[in-house]
Amino acid sequence: MSDFGRMDKGVVEGKQHIIHRVIEGSIAEEMEIEPGDSLISINGNEIRDIFDYQFITEDSFLDVIIRKKNGEEWELEIDKDEDEDLGIEFENGLMDEYRSCRNKCVFCFIDQMPPGMRDSLYFKDDDSRLSFLQGNYVTLTNMSDQDIDRIIRYRLSPINISFQAMRPELRCRMLNNRFAGEALKKVDRLFEAGIGMNGQIVLCKGLNDGEELEYSIRELTKYIPHLKSVSVVPVGLTKYREGLYPLTGFEKEDAIEILHLIHSWQDRLFKEYGTHFIHAGDEFYIMADMEIPPAESYDGYLQYENGVGMIRSFLDEFEECLSDIREHPENYPPRELSRELSLSGGLLMQDHIRECLRRLSGIYPKIRVHYYPVKNLFFGERITVSGLLTGQDIISTLKGKELGEILLLPENLLRADTDVLLDDLRLKDISVALQVPVGIISCNGEDFIRKIIMSSGSFTKKDSRE
Repeated sequence: MSDFGRMDKGVVEGKQHIIHRVIEGSIAEEMEIEPGDSLISINGNEIRDIFDYQFITEDSFLDVIIRKKNGEEWELEIDKDEDEDLGIEFENGLMDEYRSCRNKCVFCFIDQMPPGMRDSLYFKDDDSRLSFLQGNYVTLTNMSDQDIDRIIRYRLSPINISFQAMRPELRCRMLNNRFAGEALKKVDRLFEAGIGMNGQIVLCKGLNDGEELEYSIRELTKYIPHLKSVSVVPVGLTKYREGLYPLTGFEKEDAIEILHLIHSWQDRLFKEYGTHFIHAGDEFYIMADMEIPPAESYDGYLQYENGVGMIRSFLDEFEECLSDIREHPENYPPRELSRELSLSGGLLMQDHIRECLRRLSGIYPKIRVHYYPVKNLFFGERITVSGLLTGQDIISTLKGKELGEILLLPENLLRADTDVLLDDLRLKDISVALQVPVGIISCNGEDFIRKIIMSSGSFTKKDSRE
């Protein structure tokens, strides 16, 4: 139930948030709030950003000040359920300016970008709010004590933290910020308040590996159980490093040593805490030519979006779907199905993809799949993940190749909610250049199978962890 009335009193000053969309059937629509109106305050509080908005709108009674497009101000009194949303989306999803990074990290990927790309790719964010909203990792150097107070007050959790190194002087050196070591004290406050955290270490050869990695892991275990997990991922090195800190990539022997250290800590911590806690990025297993650990080693895939456990999740989903085809063939196309299509992606998973295709061909021998892993010439050959492929590299690799009736590409090479790749080429540009329809496969082993054995529009993607 809700009531509203126009204000006759003075204008409420402060930050205004322009409303971009009003959801159909929502309280906001009932209140005649429209796109282009501005939110001024709720319950007498100025709304600084999305955190204030989400926290304050949890109340069951709201006194909302709206400024209409014509300048008129309305005071809306709203009674609602505590978990009921107002149904407003804002022009700026964060409801504030994005905070840029103050560090000059020796491993920063953005510093290794070529010129001439879209402006948004050069923005370095270090905004704690994006940690909660989008899963970004933050260094804590851009956070004030008031920011920490607000996280604790609102019980925001989990926050994802880029630790890199736990020895303060080394962290200062790696982040090129003399306050980077001091910023680690903010972790103590979060821990004492019981705020959930996840951590990340971008591993750089000769800097924070070896004994330093051992030291960092030991120090980070002191934050268990509120620090849920820590990933160790290899630094990404492009060919655009002229004038930057002299970093070199890891080799097979390095990866084996790193995994041995991480596995030894996993064994120890699982016995003591029932969690593996420290996890290696999938790339290390590929480098080391070692088997991907079983699903239970990933503690529920807490670091999935950070490239930890993606391959294991994909393989298990593939295996489950393959078993279902054998047990319930009536739910799938007949085994006599004949198709010819093509599949492409980064180099990282090429051996696993080839093995999956080999096994699938045992059930569907008349489906012919041309598989073309793409070497990343745009950023350099050390970049092997699909998410950093460009349209131009895909086109140059596949030009003149047998492609069949459709080309399937991985979803993670697209900018979120678009069909745009890193170099601003679109899927239709690839389709025109190669003269073949282009379809998308999500990072899901079941979707992989279904997109190959069924027409491209016959399967709705679902999240691999549902």
